[in-house]
Amino acid sequence: MSNYNLNHIVASIAQNAHSAQAIRIAGKRLLRTALLAVFLIMSDSYAQAQSASWHFKLTGEKVQGADRIQVTPADRFGKSSDYGYDFISAPSKMDEGKTAFFSVRVPDGNYRVTMTVGSSKRAAETTIRAESRRLMAENIATRKGEHKTLTFVVNKHTPEIDSEHKVHIKQRERTKLNWDDRLTIEINGLAPAVATIDIEPDTTATTIFLCGNSTVVDQDFEPWASWGQMIPRWFNQDVCIANFGESGESASTFIQAGRLAKALSMMRPGDYLIAEFGHNDQKQKSPGAGAYYNFATALKTFIDETKARGGHIIFITPTQRRSFAEGKIRETHGDYPDAMRWVASREKIPVIELHDMTRTLFETFGEEGSKKCLVHYPANTFPGQVKPLADNTHFNPFGAYEVAKCVIEGMRMHRFPFVKALRKDYVTFSPAAPDDPSTFKWAQSPMYEGLKPDGN
Repeated sequence: MSNYNLNHIVASIAQNAHSAQAIRIAGKRLLRTALLAVFLIMSDSYAQAQSASWHFKLTGEKVQGADRIQVTPADRFGKSSDYGYDFISAPSKMDEGKTAFFSVRVPDGNYRVTMTVGSSKRAAETTIRAESRRLMAENIATRKGEHKTLTFVVNKHTPEIDSEHKVHIKQRERTKLNWDDRLTIEINGLAPAVATIDIEPDTTATTIFLCGNSTVVDQDFEPWASWGQMIPRWFNQDVCIANFGESGESASTFIQAGRLAKALSMMRPGDYLIAEFGHNDQKQKSPGAGAYYNFATALKTFIDETKARGGHIIFITPTQRRSFAEGKIRETHGDYPDAMRWVASREKIPVIELHDMTRTLFETFGEEGSKKCLVHYPANTFPGQVKPLADNTHFNPFGAYEVAKCVIEGMRMHRFPFVKALRKDYVTFSPAAPDDPSTFKWAQSPMYEGLKPDGN
């Protein structure tokens, strides 16, 4: 594989083993990095051909532009059809104004999606999400006869890295929309209306690959959410957010499962990779575990392999847990945030201090008020939910929305070039002056699960 061989990896490890800690764990690092190299052998030159463009019309309205496929309620995605309504029942008639999922079978890659929302027959309010509930556009209001155009870029990926290797996804991930063979659009909102959908391969948007745990992953089910699935809403079509996070993952298990290899196989020079870990790393008890041992080594692997692909890497310190003592957040992450800062300082890697910002966010809301940011709901709030939900780690949609804004402020502070792609309606945010939860408007997806995500 070009510019990528085991001799280079071994030499890199030896050259960078500057400290006693690094020397003691160099062997483990060699094993993990060699494993990553194997995953990347066949995917070093990711240039998979993507499908031709798709142009759909979902209503009977007259529209200008490309020839379109007229979609009817009878069109269902499946083995015999590469497009159609999916997962739940289709609208019984065109422009019915109900939640729907629409899927198209496409190869892995980035896709520019352009949608015309609105109706000539009625007023509408439309929210669009993609794949596993990635928020793309929210509460778009249109008057009767008014149409608006939305454009965004979606990353679609399967577990296959190449013909011989694949990501070792968990059992509960096998039904996740993020890992299936199709690109899925969720049409939601108070009274949704979508007239057209255009889907085209995109090779120009800067891709930001997200790597992390349950606070980052695209959560499929209500009422769980993460900042990673909210942040796409704030970027225009010049940026694609590709979320590879998964609940319960540590930095080292993320690598071992082939998740980093999959992300890197899709990376182009100039793209970005963001890593937020620490929650689950601190629970590891195996030999070599520790903030300045296994964790620091894994973080160095993220740096080395991203740079080897011509990418840029950003660290994010872990989000706080809602754990109060005398009105203040207690530190529950031990040395792990400092270890991430230490590695970043040595390697001159930018760090977004989400650890500090979420402390401010929770303390601003207070011990009781901060429950509105997390999955705290009495019994029977959701269908089939017979027991109360009380989770002090995992965000609900409002909390995830607020934390996504914290991440954006960190991006703005570092003046990363891609912040120029923030949408014009983004308003400067401070975790010391968060939004009012009572004004947050969220169109719930029809899928609910009471089982909490892996990790804590």
